[in-house]
Amino acid sequence: MTQPTRIGLEPMQIIGNDTPRVDAIERVTGAAKFTRDVKLPGMLYARVLRSPHPHARIVSVDTSEAARLPGVRSIITHEDAQVVWGAGSVSGGRQYNDPTKDATLHRRYIFNNPVRCVGDSVAAVAATDRHIAEQAIALIKVEYERLPFVLEPEAALEDDAPKIWPEGNLCPDFRNNFEPMTSDIGDVEEGFSDADQVFEEKYETGFIHNAQMEPRCSLASWEGEKLTLYTPSQGISNCRHDTAKDLGLEDHQVRVIAQYMGGGFGNKNQNQDSDLVAATLSRRSGAPVMVEYSRREDWLGVHGRWPTVQYYKIGVKDDGQVTAMQMRAYSGMGPYRKNSGGISGMDAYGCPNRLREIYPVYTNRTTSGNFRAPSEPHGFYGIESMMDDIAYKIGMDPVEFTLRNMRRPTDDQPFTNYSLEEVIETGVQQFNWQSRRKLTPGSDEGPIKRGAGFSFMMFRAGVGTSSAIVRVDSNEKYTLFVGVTDIGPGAKTTMGMIAAEVLAVPLSQVEVVWGDTDRCPYSVGESGSRTTIQTGLAVVQAVEELKSQIVNQGMPNGDDVLIGTATPIPTTDGKTRQCFGAHFVEVEVDTRIGTTRILKYTAVHESGRIINPTTARDQVRGATIQGIGQALHEDLLYDSDSGQPLTPGYYRARHLTHQDVPDIDVTFIEVDDGYGPFGAKTAGESGIILAPAAVANAVANATGNRMTSLPITRDKILGAMS
Repeated sequence: MTQPTRIGLEPMQIIGNDTPRVDAIERVTGAAKFTRDVKLPGMLYARVLRSPHPHARIVSVDTSEAARLPGVRSIITHEDAQVVWGAGSVSGGRQYNDPTKDATLHRRYIFNNPVRCVGDSVAAVAATDRHIAEQAIALIKVEYERLPFVLEPEAALEDDAPKIWPEGNLCPDFRNNFEPMTSDIGDVEEGFSDADQVFEEKYETGFIHNAQMEPRCSLASWEGEKLTLYTPSQGISNCRHDTAKDLGLEDHQVRVIAQYMGGGFGNKNQNQDSDLVAATLSRRSGAPVMVEYSRREDWLGVHGRWPTVQYYKIGVKDDGQVTAMQMRAYSGMGPYRKNSGGISGMDAYGCPNRLREIYPVYTNRTTSGNFRAPSEPHGFYGIESMMDDIAYKIGMDPVEFTLRNMRRPTDDQPFTNYSLEEVIETGVQQFNWQSRRKLTPGSDEGPIKRGAGFSFMMFRAGVGTSSAIVRVDSNEKYTLFVGVTDIGPGAKTTMGMIAAEVLAVPLSQVEVVWGDTDRCPYSVGESGSRTTIQTGLAVVQAVEELKSQIVNQGMPNGDDVLIGTATPIPTTDGKTRQCFGAHFVEVEVDTRIGTTRILKYTAVHESGRIINPTTARDQVRGATIQGIGQALHEDLLYDSDSGQPLTPGYYRARHLTHQDVPDIDVTFIEVDDGYGPFGAKTAGESGIILAPAAVANAVANATGNRMTSLPITRDKILGAMS
């Protein structure tokens, strides 16, 4: 695999150099303790009973036989554990950081009645070992009244569709308004009248699970009125606050510990129902309780990217200028609206006339939620497939079409910097775009066809509040306290590198303390690609405050220490701050059997200054691999007659393995726009945004057939080529 190219800023003393993770030895030797590795005296093990039906009312739950099983210590159901899971559904209720908005509709509990999807929780058992807990679950007798169900978001909005909630199947927003999410800019009708040609198409995307390696689990232990929760959380501060709120506690009564975890990808920055189930069982039983999910439960009881249906109408001049863009779309949220259901991508274009309507819809599938760049990969797939198709139909190079129509800074909306043209042009040269793409899609003779595709993106890199504390003792040992965990990007190492750079000391002289709300300050949480930008800036300012104390007072003596703290509230002075990227991919499609093989993949990104190139390029590659999986393989399929999920788990959903992964050439164009820590921007999510569109466009270029539904599986290719 070729080493990534870096263009732009020169490396600093610590920052910009390839640096091993500060916890690498612990991870590779097995010394690192993940949540399931934690053992407490007298610990019980818990299992959850889940609904076998997509929609049903629970008539009765008989736990008597299970309770008599030796070793069973506690059983809870919806009848005796009415615990609201506030972060499990924001629809029609309070957004967790806004106490002025009181939840009135569509509350989600740890146990719900009716159950609204296969996998909805019904009961939980804590026992002296996991096998007894499983036996007890099997002994619980539940009488269900089956109810009609609906799986597809468009069908769910039909007048005669089964109602998942009494008010209907259109999700309300947090103000209890039953309206689509709408963005209306300019005058689309006027834009269409100005167009020489108008194109329309429908695109669909599937449910993609986060699929982290670490199975879901939570360990709860009470000491009086103080709860300690071990849980694989992306945001320990948010998890603490959510858990306290749901259990009627103050934040200081909850301690959250997440020293090591096996990936997050977006659905772990709040508390989870497993946290609340563990806490409730622990309190009832008077013992620590570990809740463990199976892999199937992880797929059905936790959340992934929402499936979508997207209808586009685009007006274009003969010279390639886009005059109007219109999208009407539907996001399948499952029975609870845990997150927005957004579909992004249109905003990357500078067209003055845009109308976007997105309907977040309840269905009886598993609940959808955030997954790495929550609104982007499926949205960019739809709009960039549409634009790629239009470019070829009017006889233009898709890159030229993009350069003509992509969003640029204006006097009304300036950017902190803008490098998208340089990013795209660098990719064109490195990939050798003109020689790899087919001027006429599908023009290769014979069954083996090659083609190339391209996509671009801009993605938020905003600044915001976080906190850091740094301490120095008389031995000149620096200790940095940050509330980060580490879900893959190497945040602990990044924070230490930033501190060491500002202190002008080796990284080995900085100890990083993380992942414990009783020891660490607030952190925004490792989601939204914000940790390096926000907590990193707090580290810079905390160290600067400490250095000022050292200048004024000298280094501490004896047992004394000096402490610097910071909780910055930065702004971008009204400017838009974005990272930029462009991906180019060449594929080979065997039209006899429908297989797609990636031959070459080039990724060019501008993510500001790169703090640690090792983890930055791994983030781009890892995200790209996930995007390739979304493009070619992954979907949680359901049987339309029974409402049963058919493909939960790694093998059924067909996640990529090492045998599927192509070489991915990564180039970073580095800038310092004067914001964030040393100009660092978003990196972790950006790679996944481009891959589905780039791969789909390459398949279309190779075969001459536009794939309008993800994933692009063998049967779809064979059907298109028949």
